[in-house]
Parts: sequence; structure tokens; C-alpha cells
Amino acid sequence: MSAGGNVEDQAAAPITALLQRWHEGDADAGDALLPMVYAQLRAIARRQLGAERIGHTLVPTELVHEAYLKLSDGQRPDSANRVHFFALAARAMRQVLVDHERHRRADKRDGGERVTLSSLNVADPQQNMDLLALDEALNALEAFDARKARVIELRVFAGLDFAEVAEVLDISRATLARDFRVARAWLYRALDLPIPALDP
Repeated sequence: MSAGGNVEDQAAAPITALLQRWHEGDADAGDALLPMVYAQLRAIARRQLGAERIGHTLVPTELVHEAYLKLSDGQRPDSANRVHFFALAARAMRQVLVDHERHRRADKRDGGERVTLSSLNVADPQQNMDLLALDEALNALEAFDARKARVIELRVFAGLDFAEVAEVLDISRATLARDFRVARAWLYRALDLPIPALDP
């Protein structure tokens, strides 16, 4: 193992230990974890709230704290793996965004927030869709094939690369590529959008 790898492993060790304790039911470990992962969670939040993807009224700090409250309220990580944890945090952020959008739309009755699809490798990455429509389509896909829905969620909401998605789902890159193509085509059909020709 390289010296750089040793440094990275040493830096990750306290986080892994806290995740393990939290996974085992130690609520104090969850509280101690937030300061150590805050920067990474803000990076995920910025990706989700970035102007090129979601024109949202929330700010990253609010999104991180609301998502972390969801995690603290019972969505404990089912693994001590750091990538798994950040994927779980991204799912909590998705729930916060969707809840926030439902309340906001009920008040304003406007067109709603938009999500661009750059993470799906489309020919036109600025093509966008309604946030609630995307959430509903993902829920429908999850009922049909939960793993394929998770692939899209991890790409769009967590911003994970393909190697990280494969690690979270514990599948090969070849299986991931097939799942991604099928899930992307299913999603575009459900949303009545032209299916892109590009492969991941």
C-alpha cells in the first residue's frame, strides 16, 4: 500500500469507528460524527442545490442539518462503510428536498424546482425535469426494480461516480452499466423524454 493510501486510511479510521458504533446503536457516536463529515455532506448538498442542477431556496447548511436530523431520528447506517454512509445521507437529502418542494409548491402554485440531468450522461445535460416528477418516477421504478432505482438515485442525488455506485450496491461495473442503461431508459420513458443514445 502506498504512503498516500496509509494517510487516507488513517484519516478515515475515526469516521469508520464512529460509523461502526452508530451502526451498533450508539446515538452519541452519531452526534460525534457530524463535525467529522460535515465538509463532505456540504459538498453533496452543494451538488444537489447547485444552480446548474436545482434552483432551490434551501441553502447547503440547512439541507445538511435537516438531512442529518432524519438520519439521527432512526435511519442509522446499515454499514460502517463511508461511501455507504454518504449514499444514505444523500437519500435523506432527497427526502428533505422533495418535502420542501411539496410544501413550497402548495404555497406558491408555481412551476416547481427543476433538476438537470448532467449526471445521467445525456446528450443535452441542461435538459431538466420537475423535481417531484423525478421523485415519483424513481418511486415507481423502485417498485419495479429497487436496485435500478438506487443506481439513478446515487448518480443524480448523491453525485457518486460509477466506481462508488458499484461499491455501494456491491455489484460489478458490467452489471452496473447494464442496470444504468435500463434504468435511464425506463426513467426517460416514464417522464416522456427522448431517450439519450449515449452510453455511460
